[in-house]
Formats: sequence, C-alpha cells, structure tokens
Amino acid sequence: MNDVKFDENGLVPAIVRDARSGAVLTLAYMNAESLQKTIESGETWFWSRSRRELWHKGATSGNRQRVVHIAVDCDRDALVVSVLPVGPACHTGAESCFADVPPLPLELLMRTLRSRYDERPANSYSAYLFNEGRDKILKKIGEEATEVVIAAKGQGRERLVSELADLVYHLSVLMVDERIDWRDVEEELGRRG
Repeated sequence: MNDVKFDENGLVPAIVRDARSGAVLTLAYMNAESLQKTIESGETWFWSRSRRELWHKGATSGNRQRVVHIAVDCDRDALVVSVLPVGPACHTGAESCFADVPPLPLELLMRTLRSRYDERPANSYSAYLFNEGRDKILKKIGEEATEVVIAAKGQGRERLVSELADLVYHLSVLMVDERIDWRDVEEELGRRG
C-alpha cells in the first residue's frame, strides 16, 4: 500500500464491498492515516470530507466492517475494500448506500428462496419443496444431476445451460433448507486454493 496515489487533497476513493455477496456497500475516502489504521486494525477507517476528520466505521453505531482484503486498481489511485459487515453500511440504516443496484443473480435467488422458506406461500414450487421435506429436495437434486449428465453427452450447449440452472436452483433449495449460503461454498473453495 506504500505506492497508493493520493489526490491533491491527500485522499483516495475506497469502494467498500461485501466480501461474501460482492454487493457494493459504499464509496468513502481514505487518507494515508485512515488507510494505515484500516490495515493495522482490520476494520475500516475513513476520512470524512465534510467533517474533515478521521472516522472509524461503526464506532458509534456498532455497524463495523471487518476487512478481508484491500485491492488497488491498475493506476494505483482507487481502492476496493472487501469487508464482512456487521450491520448496515449506510447511515440511513440501509444495507448499502446504493439501494438501486440490484443484487447478483445467485443472491437474488437465495433471498427469494429464504422468503419462500419463511412464508410458504400457496402456489409456490419452492414452498412446495420445503413443505415436502428433505427427501423430496434430494430426489429433485438427483434427477437434475442426471439431466445435466445427459445434456452434456450431446444435447447441445443451450440444453446443458438450462439443466445446469435447474440443478443450481435445486441445490440452492437444499442450501436454504440447511441454512447454508453460497458464500459458505465460496469460502470452502477458497480454502482449497
């Protein structure tokens, strides 16, 4: 981090994102001191341009951000800070300062499935699977896995993509039923390096 290029005000923009979901949480600014404090403490520190002072994210609200990784862009004049947030990132109480940015497709799927799990609406296939229980979910995963294999043996790319989507959907149902998230799977894959 020694060769980060700060602007004429001694600041560098820091895009803060959720390390698990990839969601952009906020854009803040760091100066050399706040960047150093962030690295040393493992939690985000920023420079407030309006108050002209350092601030430790969550010091008053408790909504801290544990730093997982800091990346510098190719020009060395911007940062991406990947964090594990404890509470909302935005001062409004929202999860993100960018409410209009849609979640990534798998995150959206998981949110929908969690809702179906909790609410069990009538005429919902997902709720039907949750109501039928683990054996029904596992049976569907087996069927979909077999269909992926058959599609991969010569039914063409379009059919294979469709069957893979069906398999991912049913795996996601199992994961919600077991309270596992795709982030857990990603972390496990990351450990396997």
